[in-house]
Amino acid sequence: MLIRPILEVELEQARALLSANGWDRRVNDPAQFKTLIANSQLALVAVDGEQVVGLLRALTDHISNGYISMVVVAESHRQKGVGTELVRAAMGSDDRMTWVLRAGREGVSAFYEALGFTHSTAAMERRGMRG
Repeated sequence: MLIRPILEVELEQARALLSANGWDRRVNDPAQFKTLIANSQLALVAVDGEQVVGLLRALTDHISNGYISMVVVAESHRQKGVGTELVRAAMGSDDRMTWVLRAGREGVSAFYEALGFTHSTAAMERRGMRG
């Protein structure tokens, strides 16, 4: 398993992974997905052989704050540490940084809690209008 920045030739594989795992509404347009990835400060993939089996997108200043926007792992590779390695690669080893995310999908809270995240009352959001 290799964790590294996504390559342009892997965009369609990553888009298909997201689509197959409940993100299809957000990634159905290939051109828009390409822009989504290009505009992400961090776009990491987990690669098994030549297959993209995980994706993480995040925004960070690499000094004090970071926001994990998306973590997706192929069903065939879940419960094998792929998501954990993606998150750890994104966050790095600086414990002084604060990382935030939205853990709104069912069953993901325990995953993030195991990585040191706690529920917060400090965050606010303005939800985007998505069709």
